[in-house]
Order: sequence, then structure tokens, then C-alpha cells
Amino acid sequence: MKQKAVAAGEFKNSCLRIMEQVRNSGIPVVVTKRGKPLVRVVPIREGKAAVTLEGVITYEADDIFSTGEAFEADS
Repeated sequence: MKQKAVAAGEFKNSCLRIMEQVRNSGIPVVVTKRGKPLVRVVPIREGKAAVTLEGVITYEADDIFSTGEAFEADS
């Protein structure tokens, strides 16, 4: 994903404009302080539910990693 970087001072002076650009373009902006990343401004995606795994597991076995196949390992 492509993203822009902006210094904290510039963000402070232009935050409303920058937030509007992020919303319209969908491109995140990383705010930096002395050249180091501080925060990332990302657009909110309306209508998309947060990804959750709740309720995904429908079968629970004693050993979920077993294939049921027996094998011997050489030493």
C-alpha cells in the first residue's frame, strides 16, 4: 500500500486538509517527528465490518493439527 509521510509541524498546520486528502484518496499518511514515524492517519472504511474470528471454529478435536495418519520418524 502506498502512503505519504509528513512532518508533525506540517501536519499541525494543515491537519484538516491532510485528513480530507486521506479520506478522499484512501492513501494513509504517516506523521513523523524528527524523521521517525509517530502515527499513521488512515481512512475509515464505512460499511466494512471489522474482521473477527468469533464463531469461525465449528469443530473442535483433541488434536487439531493431527491428520490421523500414523508415521515413524527416523532418528
